[in-house]
Amino acid sequence: MINWRIICKIMGILLFIEAGLMLLCQIVALIYDEGYSSFLPPVGLAIVLGVIGRLIGHKAGTNMGRKDGYVIVSVVWVLFTLIGMIPFLLDGHVSDPASAFFETMSGFTSTGATIIDDLDAMPKSLLFWRSLTQWIGGIGIVFFTIAILPAFGVGEVKLFAAESTGPLHDKVHPRISVAAKWIGSVYVVLTVLCTLALILCGMTTFDAVNYAMCTTATGGYGTHSDLLRDYYNSASIEYTLIFFMFVSGINYTLIYYTILKGKIHQFFHDAEARAYLIIVLIASAVCVVTLVLTNTTSNLELAIRESLFTVISLQTTTGFASVDYTLWPVQLMPILLFVMFAGACSGSTTGGFKCVRLSIIYRVLRNEFTRILHPRAVLPVRLNGSVVSPSVVQTLIGFITLFVVSLFFGAFVLALFGVDPNDVHPNFNYYEAFGIAMSSLSNVGPGMEYYGPAHSWMILNPHAKMVCSILMLIGRLEIFPIILIFTRTFWKKN
Repeated sequence: MINWRIICKIMGILLFIEAGLMLLCQIVALIYDEGYSSFLPPVGLAIVLGVIGRLIGHKAGTNMGRKDGYVIVSVVWVLFTLIGMIPFLLDGHVSDPASAFFETMSGFTSTGATIIDDLDAMPKSLLFWRSLTQWIGGIGIVFFTIAILPAFGVGEVKLFAAESTGPLHDKVHPRISVAAKWIGSVYVVLTVLCTLALILCGMTTFDAVNYAMCTTATGGYGTHSDLLRDYYNSASIEYTLIFFMFVSGINYTLIYYTILKGKIHQFFHDAEARAYLIIVLIASAVCVVTLVLTNTTSNLELAIRESLFTVISLQTTTGFASVDYTLWPVQLMPILLFVMFAGACSGSTTGGFKCVRLSIIYRVLRNEFTRILHPRAVLPVRLNGSVVSPSVVQTLIGFITLFVVSLFFGAFVLALFGVDPNDVHPNFNYYEAFGIAMSSLSNVGPGMEYYGPAHSWMILNPHAKMVCSILMLIGRLEIFPIILIFTRTFWKKN
């Protein structure tokens, strides 16, 4: 049976946190002489709803079931988005609710697709809010708050199970709240280091803070509409972002053990990290060779930098772009689509399919080929020296099915909706629809052809924007939590 009181209690706590985040943006508005901006009304609304939630859940107790965790995780992302989109509408830079919902959902799910054409004309407080939504959404709205929930007498394990990504979950500490604090510390340290590095490379402090938040969140929102090379023309900035995007794609538990515990060898012994590194190196090498042989890029160093930046940005689902990769030779497009699909490591801020799942699939297929030659052989699936249970493999098969179905169904619906025929790009094809669906479901940001990094997605009609928003959400929560609450079994009392 679902405990609605404890759900309201926790939702109230989370809404107070969102109100605090928007107050930070109001402070930014005052610092840059933007006055009392459009953040005060949503702050008031979040506080009122938070108080109501706390009052309803006053006597909720501390017992939380697994169903309660899934309801909270599914609802909080939508509620945060509904309140978080209000500043865009009040400020007037976003004209309709569907676009505002899209922009905010893209932020909280750390997708990075945008419907705003001229970012340079936006108030700095709104730009900071976009980056902040990605930073808090990158590590997970609920996971970020798990560290403080015990102070309110609320259990946290069910929330962690509902929101954490990947089929396997390593623990850095038996208590989830302590693990959340340690992983959160790694997240903050990476953000600070990235900020300082970007300032040293010549960025302004405001831009460096925003780009650092969106890099560690692997989100991809920027503060300028131009491509990075067009605006900054700085190799040092590009290499800095390459490094921090790559690191942000590694499992945070592994980062904790590798850096803070000094167990450097553990990185190279981790099967998922090896798969991640191999995919990045092979895909980048293919891009370099192709760009040089086709004379697309002028010299070898530039080809290496462009290839590394693009591959790592797409595979970590960050979505930053130093160049418009849609202008590259067409034979590279399947490779770029694959890295968008593959994603980086589980337990990181990235989206996509995750390398750990690819590693398990590889081992399952390898065992099946061996079984053909040796039918009586007992061949357990092993990952990092441990046996992967049949239930994990079964869940993986279910996830693959739902991922593929969601991808093709989303592309089909987007192809039906298309864009406004009076707009600048009316010839919407299924390849573009597939690229948009892949980008949304994998939380990448840029898509293919017109919907690549050089243009915003503003010309999508409102229905298509809502479809993309739904794909972003189910991709960020890895499908199961969203699908589960729409099943009859979930709502049965027993």
